[in-house]
Amino acid sequence: MPRTFHASLHFDGTDFVGWQRQREGRTVQEEIEAVLARLAGQPVRVHAAGRTDTGVHAVGMGVSFALPDRWTPDLLDRALNGLLPRDIFVAAIRETRPGFHARMAATERRYRYLVGTDREARSPFRRPFEWALGVPLDLARLAGAAAQIFGQHDFKAFSVRRSERPHTRCDIREASWSARPAGAGVEFTVRADRFLHHMVRMLVGTMVDVALERRPAGDIDRLLVQDPKTTTSPPAPAQGLYFVTAVYPDEWFALPSD
Repeated sequence: MPRTFHASLHFDGTDFVGWQRQREGRTVQEEIEAVLARLAGQPVRVHAAGRTDTGVHAVGMGVSFALPDRWTPDLLDRALNGLLPRDIFVAAIRETRPGFHARMAATERRYRYLVGTDREARSPFRRPFEWALGVPLDLARLAGAAAQIFGQHDFKAFSVRRSERPHTRCDIREASWSARPAGAGVEFTVRADRFLHHMVRMLVGTMVDVALERRPAGDIDRLLVQDPKTTTSPPAPAQGLYFVTAVYPDEWFALPSD
């Protein structure tokens, strides 16, 4: 009987066109499925907790898949990290109960966004992994903007209009800005039950414009009630965004043999 597994992935999104398989371009899903097919001797479908766009990174993307029962978490860890390309790393693997699906079983997802406000943000060792803004931001104004999105709201204004979703409401459980160490800039952390396409990047782009006094803080509330006269700022660059983790009920990992 096949075993079902959950893996936590780190990947550098620089050279990927996103998580999901596409007609053209290199994707994380394609790389993972190619290696798993070699291990299983047959095609393997992998499901992810979320879909990242071109250039977006991950430090804890949850994925699920099934393999023949000869595979164990320890064997998989060694095999996957030995065969995957250098820009993908498997941080942890756990066996789950049958039926586990990384996207549908997730109760919460968390993202992080990094903005570099210092001169060194333009360094080639930082620029691919953050928004190299290079100008100071008012942390108090950022915090005030973030407070407005906390709780349940309709985020249609902060989503790509072509998104095919039954509804556009999300429950934001954390939305906070903090200073990064050594004056490197600021960091945005956001947790929610779900996110819409480009939602985090649109939120960050709009909040940064509020902090720079390019638009009033009241625009956030106007966008949440879908004022037709108000539009979001351009989305923040993809390279500053990280999928951090997905949360799952403990019972998915309580195996009958435990």
